[in-house]
Amino acid sequence: MGREAKVQAQFDGLFELGRLHWEAPELIFKGATRKEWAGAALKGVTSEGDDLVLADGARFTFNEGYQAARWAEVIDKPPNRLDKLGVKRGQRIGAVWIEDEAFLDELAERAPLAEEEDDLDLLFAAIDSLDDLDVIPDMMERVKPKGALWIVSRKGKAATIKDVDVIAAARSYGLVDSKVCAFSPTHTALRFTRRKGGPAPKPAPEAEEEEGWE
Repeated sequence: MGREAKVQAQFDGLFELGRLHWEAPELIFKGATRKEWAGAALKGVTSEGDDLVLADGARFTFNEGYQAARWAEVIDKPPNRLDKLGVKRGQRIGAVWIEDEAFLDELAERAPLAEEEDDLDLLFAAIDSLDDLDVIPDMMERVKPKGALWIVSRKGKAATIKDVDVIAAARSYGLVDSKVCAFSPTHTALRFTRRKGGPAPKPAPEAEEEEGWE
């Protein structure tokens, strides 16, 4: 998720009020003038009091204290994919139908897949058809009460299922959608958790005999 704040900006001889938006890998100022910084332009970003300062001399003064230091830290060390997905060392992680080898390699370094597919902190499932949404209750049974299910699907022109369909199906089983994340250049991920104080996810209607996960 990105950051946005009201700032007083100084760059290219201009002094303007506007909004500063950070969504890796771009820093964007939106005022009477719009300007973007990315890549090498963000190297060496620092904070000086209430000011965020870029290597080219651009300076952004925040209305609230301490924000500049936090922004500088986040821009200098942007979160990677696992950070955005909430994967932490020591967690029990599961993956169903995930074919992204790079993602699985990243998991292996931080939180290897659990040998047993239950009592999971996070479960990642690739779903690209409406029919497969029926397995959501079965998957949630494998997740801890405070854990989460990430449903990964294709995006853009290659999408075979819409985000609104995934969200509607999950809500029908008593789940809450709490975050969306760019999983890869070709896939997006939606995060679902149990509703606080709510009932357990409803079973899929007329469920047939459960198929294997592999």
